[in-house]
Amino acid sequence: MTAPFRFPRFFVTSPAPCPYLPGRTERKVFTELSGPHASELNDALGRIGFRRSQSVAYRPSCVDCQACVSVRVLANEFRPNATQRKLLRRHADLEVAACRPWSTEEQFALLRRYLDARHPGGGMAGMDEMDYADMVEQTPVSSYVMEYREPAENGRQGRLVGACLTDHQGDGLSMIYSFFEPDADVRPGMGNLIIMDHIFRARRAGLPYVYLGYWVDGSPRMAYKTRFQPIERLNAGGWERFTPPEAREKDGVALAAGAIG
Repeated sequence: MTAPFRFPRFFVTSPAPCPYLPGRTERKVFTELSGPHASELNDALGRIGFRRSQSVAYRPSCVDCQACVSVRVLANEFRPNATQRKLLRRHADLEVAACRPWSTEEQFALLRRYLDARHPGGGMAGMDEMDYADMVEQTPVSSYVMEYREPAENGRQGRLVGACLTDHQGDGLSMIYSFFEPDADVRPGMGNLIIMDHIFRARRAGLPYVYLGYWVDGSPRMAYKTRFQPIERLNAGGWERFTPPEAREKDGVALAAGAIG
């Protein structure tokens, strides 16, 4: 007999400094993901703008501010532009694997290099190995870690240059957190490549969307998300397509359907 579904209890955090817009404060509403219906609840909440962190689903609930907007890429319609196609060719040698959600020393070492170089003063700057293990392993839903490695040599596994904690939801892939080699001279554009790989994987799996989390208009840190068109944002009326001026493709060139991924 299936256990009855219980409506979740929601809570609100205390105000804290906004990590995206200087001078603003943020507040979140959240609920626990637990029990036999955790995946169904996570799917339902994901469709209305919630994100997962370990066993908690949350979304912004700020007073007098709606700058954080949930966005998702339409996987079946995405066509890489000229710059993105060049990036795909440059990294075509990478070996990609979906690994169980189990943290490794190699992953954590890469994460630390990434945080120290890209986000030294961010909210995750103090993350230690146990914190990382909790982030990866404490998942009540279907999750995995995508690993991106350089080619193997002499039978030995290639160097890890990128990773992404990913949830498999009923209607798409949700990219929880990605990190990669921060030295642009080693593997440039890895963040963009990881997103495109997820788009192609969602398409092959018959999943319509790739959830990228929140986009914040006016935040340079979030501008990259709108490069992946077509993209939808969530507003009071539901999901709608949008194209910020800076994201409009300049070369107007697209690949034919079925020619990629």
